[in-house]
Amino acid sequence: MKKLLLIIFILSSANIFSQTAEDCLSNLSIFAEYYKVKNYDSAYEPWMQVRRECPKMNVAIYTYGKRMLESFIKDSKSKGADGEDDAKKYQNDLLQLYDEWLINFPTYKGRTIIGEIISNKAQVMVDYKLASNQEIYNVFNKAYSEDRASFDDPKPLYNYFKVYFQLYKDGEVTMENIFDKYEEISERFEEVIDGYSKQLDKIIKKEEAGESLSSREKSNKRAFGINSTASSTYLKNLNAIIAKESTCENLIPLYRKNLEENKTNPVWLNRAASRMDSKDCSDDPLFVELVELLHNLNPSANSAYYLGLLNDKKGNNQEALSFYNESIELETDNIKKARISYKIASKFKTARQYSKSREYARSALNYQPSMGRAYLLISNLYAASANNCGTSQFDKRAVYWLAAKEARKAASVDPTIKRTAIKTAESYEGRAPTKTDIFTEGNAGKVISFKCWIGLSVTVPSL
Repeated sequence: MKKLLLIIFILSSANIFSQTAEDCLSNLSIFAEYYKVKNYDSAYEPWMQVRRECPKMNVAIYTYGKRMLESFIKDSKSKGADGEDDAKKYQNDLLQLYDEWLINFPTYKGRTIIGEIISNKAQVMVDYKLASNQEIYNVFNKAYSEDRASFDDPKPLYNYFKVYFQLYKDGEVTMENIFDKYEEISERFEEVIDGYSKQLDKIIKKEEAGESLSSREKSNKRAFGINSTASSTYLKNLNAIIAKESTCENLIPLYRKNLEENKTNPVWLNRAASRMDSKDCSDDPLFVELVELLHNLNPSANSAYYLGLLNDKKGNNQEALSFYNESIELETDNIKKARISYKIASKFKTARQYSKSREYARSALNYQPSMGRAYLLISNLYAASANNCGTSQFDKRAVYWLAAKEARKAASVDPTIKRTAIKTAESYEGRAPTKTDIFTEGNAGKVISFKCWIGLSVTVPSL
């Protein structure tokens, strides 16, 4: 009898489960169809049914649900005071949805997305002012601590620092704390941007080889470009927040105070030296101490570069160049090799050693084809040499065609500086010979060779 009852129970349970699954599938289909035509009011009830009864059925419960709730919040807020209660209800439900998302779909396509889910929840708290800065920071920090790899959305990453900075302004954290957090988050931004750059480099190399891109590659190129631009913009905003605090007057005494306890900490030494370099504090004796300690403790690409910088300041040009080259050799990551090469190119540009500057800019592009600013640097080098290249006024102005060409290349490979590069190209094209000049001089189709350091030629456009 007991066995019979057990069998009946199992069969009935299976039947109930089967019926529930069927209902969920039906409701999933219904709400998805309504969702696609943005009829969120009709989608709501079947969505809630699936959400309650079969929360693990499909990730669309959460991706679609998030957008629906955001729409409801927006509509409720548009009603003013009459919609406040509804807006609050949907906001709280959105937070609950993220908690459910974390439980039921913590991975996506085999990749953990815990950091992404939690940081997006924190962003909702920011957007709708649903908690104190400390509470919001705690959620952001949980995302970062538990799954840094998927915490890569630039807006939440930026706000992670912004709420912490507000805690600093409120006296809740120290200046040392805020600099440490800044270094941590800015490094994460650079990792994210570098990741997009590496993907773009693969595509650009294929284009430069004359190979056609697939529709997926074209789509990815646009997506990588958009994401890279967004991340770069938020990083600039992050730098702007800390700019007033990150001065030599603040940095030097702070690092001096903490030097003794960190003299064997390569991460701290590198961050301190990097910050002092970026803020033009490298003339202070403390910078020398930091660099020497860092290089003796752990010779690296960064420490070699800083030693090159120190020798540059002393006028030891050969020693400086040797350290710069050592810096590139010690680095193993191509994006970072490109970054170092670009820094060296900029140093030579400032010293008006244009040929050397171009050499290192080209080296940077060899490591990172998507580094548009290297093309832009070369463009500026050519423009700066216009008066010194060419035997006639026409030939001198023809240099600007070369300059414009490099600026156009910058725009084509690097979406983060596309607007600036296009404006630069247009400016240089405006300085080049006009159609009237070409006609008057009778130079259409002529090849002009530049015997100066540029060592290139340009073909005058045909009329």
